[in-house]
Amino acid sequence: MMTAQNTAIKLLVLPGDGIGPEIMREVRHVIDWLQSRRGLTLDITEDLVGGASLAEYGVPIRDEVIEKAWAADAVLFGSVGDPKWAHVGFEKRPEVAILKLRQELGLFANLRPAKVFDALVDASTLKPDVVRGLDIMIVRETVGGIYFGNPRGIETLPDGSKRGINTEVYTTAEIERVARVAFDLARKRSNRVCSVEKCNVMESGLLWKEVVTDVHAKEFPDVELSHMLADNCAMQLVRNPRQFDVIVTGNLFGDLLSDLASMLTGSLGMLPSATLGAVHENGKFPALYEPIHGSAPDIAGKGIANPIAQILSFAMLLRYSLNKQEEADMIEQAVSNVLESGLRTADIMSEGMARVGTSVMGEAIVRELDKLQK
Repeated sequence: MMTAQNTAIKLLVLPGDGIGPEIMREVRHVIDWLQSRRGLTLDITEDLVGGASLAEYGVPIRDEVIEKAWAADAVLFGSVGDPKWAHVGFEKRPEVAILKLRQELGLFANLRPAKVFDALVDASTLKPDVVRGLDIMIVRETVGGIYFGNPRGIETLPDGSKRGINTEVYTTAEIERVARVAFDLARKRSNRVCSVEKCNVMESGLLWKEVVTDVHAKEFPDVELSHMLADNCAMQLVRNPRQFDVIVTGNLFGDLLSDLASMLTGSLGMLPSATLGAVHENGKFPALYEPIHGSAPDIAGKGIANPIAQILSFAMLLRYSLNKQEEADMIEQAVSNVLESGLRTADIMSEGMARVGTSVMGEAIVRELDKLQK
């Protein structure tokens, strides 16, 4: 979709908290394999974010790390969050690291694929005939909407009670740019986009629908466009998810719908994501890749976490930031083959399969890459 133009590929790795470091180790093994067997040369820098950064530096992310992210061709992110920091103020919570990275780098389009591997069709809570072959992409706007709009806050009313305020705000330009990402992606998939909002009760939703319709008519008339209300979309994702190809929506609805869609696949531990910024004049663009499952502090250090979402996030990095389509395909195929062989981490375990830990799953994927290379 978009490619970094620099010949020297600079990658910033931010493992973060909880299971982040242990699943990132498995990605590093995949990277080592690509460098030795495929000639991929990466200049890798690693740093601290989230609770790990709080413990070392007193802040969830340092300005130096943001500068490194700006200088990198892509950022590979693990996860942030640790209950031991629950007492700190909002501005120092570990999760501020990812929010600040998105905001500072202008990462406005979050891509969350929801794909069901054939070997895991029974892992979904939905019937196999509903989810078999599912492959959808949700494009969520990430730096606007109700999470960033003003006014916001909690105020005390004259009678002593309180009122919480958040404001849903979108501009034409913010909607246009995320719509273009969705239409461009659709052209490389099944050429269908469903735009989701609440135009029946929200003025911001009405503007969203108008702008997406206008971008479609002027720039992407070859792509099939449909519109759907957010509550109906949630219902349709459960009723008939395969009707969708690309869904584009705002920050709040994207947050909810992408989590809903993730469970169609059976496990959060399987799903990667990418968050993209605008292309610069030199052809380079900021981008961050991360699994969607969070830091899972309850299983951190036990060696049982599923590394697949982190590995597939790296595959997305290869595809969208580095234009390494063949290598991305190889990693995705290796994951599929390993699952077909019957190996399972605890989160996707089912009867008759072989339960393995984090490192064994990572090693199996690298071995499968060897077979595909031959």
